Amino acid sequence: MKMLRLPRSKVRLGQAVPWNVYEQSGTLLLRRGNVVYNEHQLELLLKRGAYVDAQELVAGRDDVVAPAPAAVVRQHNLFDLWDQTTEKLHRIAADVSAHAGFAAQLERFVLEIVALVDRNPEIAIYRAVRQESAKAFYYGYSHSVHTAMMSILLSRHLGWEQQRMLVLVRAALTMNLSILELQGQMASQDVPMRERQRIEIHAHPVESVRMLQAAGVADSEWLQTVAQHHERTDGSGYPHCSTDVAEIAVALRVCDVLMAKISPRILRPALSPQEAARHLFREDKGGPLSTAMIQVLGIHPPGDFVRLASGELAVVVQRTGNVRAPIVATITDSGGHASSHTLRRDSAEPAYAIIGNATGAGLLARLPPERFYGFAEVVVSTAPSA
Repeated sequence: MKMLRLPRSKVRLGQAVPWNVYEQSGTLLLRRGNVVYNEHQLELLLKRGAYVDAQELVAGRDDVVAPAPAAVVRQHNLFDLWDQTTEKLHRIAADVSAHAGFAAQLERFVLEIVALVDRNPEIAIYRAVRQESAKAFYYGYSHSVHTAMMSILLSRHLGWEQQRMLVLVRAALTMNLSILELQGQMASQDVPMRERQRIEIHAHPVESVRMLQAAGVADSEWLQTVAQHHERTDGSGYPHCSTDVAEIAVALRVCDVLMAKISPRILRPALSPQEAARHLFREDKGGPLSTAMIQVLGIHPPGDFVRLASGELAVVVQRTGNVRAPIVATITDSGGHASSHTLRRDSAEPAYAIIGNATGAGLLARLPPERFYGFAEVVVSTAPSA
């Protein structure tokens, strides 16, 4: 059987795949008749090296598949639900001035984000740390969602009341309202910031507040937080070089800056969580909020790719009471060879202690994150036809 690499264009999202899909080695990845539901799943499939029988592919033999089952039953897991948040924010933010119900729509979305974090904060952090499949042109929206997620965790760590936390989350989702599309453009470009872009960036806190007010937002703390989220108490921030900055605005800036540092751009790779935390700590001069952020995430947050004393490579999946010793899930054996199953290790045990960050994250990127959290790796289950 001659194998050809599967072209992305041949896969129709939401429809049964008409061929068996294999790794180059011949290992079956996806059985004929299963469904790839979204771009994230397709990206994972292609990254693992997807191949099909050349005769089936070249002949375009969509008829080789048995008739589609009468019903397709799929249980969305938390990764799927998080994947949908970027597009949801995109829809809410589109032409804000035309949405008479903008504030109400956003409030429902805020509560949805809070509920997702509550269901499993480890998965929420994992997604922010591991962004290999993120689309650069959507960066503005995904960054806002990640910052909102981090705002929830930070405000709870600080013991803030629910209403104050919700203000912070609303501000995180709308702080860049005027530059959401520009952020995607800048994340995709391979040249430094242009002067026109710099001017828009400098003005965006003021312009975002104006847009919120035009959409009917009157909450003074929400508006002030957006207005001040790039100000610094030493007067070095923008747009007004203010020194009288509300604590909630400082908290938003800390979340914003950290999430930006661990997010990749075309022009530069993402910083590791450890590098990002060090940069933030220095920039914030060891302030209480940057310190709290490090305490929230731990030294090795969920999603961090690490090497263990056992020789295994693993991904962090769960924080513990020890910021230096999280729970990890292995992806290789002690010889560094990829393993077909995942074992959970407590890195507080000397035999499995984290001895450093691992390289070669491409190996990790080819594995579905559902595997590390006990979700089924099969993309679809089908109900038998009547």
